[in-house]
Amino acid sequence: MGTPDFAVASLQAILNAGHQVVGVVTVPDRPTGRGLKITASPVKQFALDHSLPLLQPEKLRDPLFLQQLSQWQADIFVVVAFRMLPQSVWAMPPMGTFNLHASLLPRYRGAAPINWAIINGDTLTGVTTFMLNERIDEGSILLQQSTPITPDDTAESLHDRLALLGSNLVVDTLAGLQAGTLVPKPQPQNVPMPPAPKIFKADCAVDWSLPGQRIVDFVRGLSPYPAATMTLADPQGTHHSFKLFQVGFQPDSSATPVQLFSDGKTFLKIAVQDGFIDILNLQLSGKKRMTVAEFLRGCNVTNWKLAM
Repeated sequence: MGTPDFAVASLQAILNAGHQVVGVVTVPDRPTGRGLKITASPVKQFALDHSLPLLQPEKLRDPLFLQQLSQWQADIFVVVAFRMLPQSVWAMPPMGTFNLHASLLPRYRGAAPINWAIINGDTLTGVTTFMLNERIDEGSILLQQSTPITPDDTAESLHDRLALLGSNLVVDTLAGLQAGTLVPKPQPQNVPMPPAPKIFKADCAVDWSLPGQRIVDFVRGLSPYPAATMTLADPQGTHHSFKLFQVGFQPDSSATPVQLFSDGKTFLKIAVQDGFIDILNLQLSGKKRMTVAEFLRGCNVTNWKLAM
């Protein structure tokens, strides 16, 4: 059961390991992009390409869906980046249901663990398989595997690394459960841990009052999607919205926040409390993504200001 590219890696690994996939469950086709074209999920496309039986329920408690699901007579359900399942689903197979989560649980329970680990400046993360229960991301842990978060990692690069790491962990988990050698371990309770709530558009605006490194981590934690945002005002007072994909930081105790600096050709900097943020890669609303030099060749911002 899964939806995005992150889940495809695990489905491929399960097939490569020789397991019989009796069926795939994913979301219904949805309108996407500017043209709102009806599009199949990556998991559906993979299932079709490999002639795997497929279900796309609108409602997971639909009696017809539950009947079709039970007819597959699966031994176990594997969930990767899907939806919250009702007990009527996760308790159905005799060996239960396990989930792959892109963090070292109990850290970063929630919808956006990859983003928040980078935003918070963590240097280590990983993947976890755990048995599903009635509480989100709180089931007993089966296996974990860690990986460093490098200073150059973005949400995109870490996503791709964790997808591969997670796919191997899913196969190891299936092997351990099949052999009866895995003992689920309850997660610690009542221990404060950083959460990973879903990130909305309103959450993506850069807070320029933060220290420079925090801003860098925020941008790379949202790059390339959903992308950190900033707003600049031109001399006429018109506001222009930008997505930021890459920034740098130059510590400087003499910086006077919050001001914008540009030579109109090669650099665009914003002074913050402890230095300067270099804007390196951005996208003006309605335009394509570009380097700062490419952007400045077509737009003179020397008299623009940061709109707070």
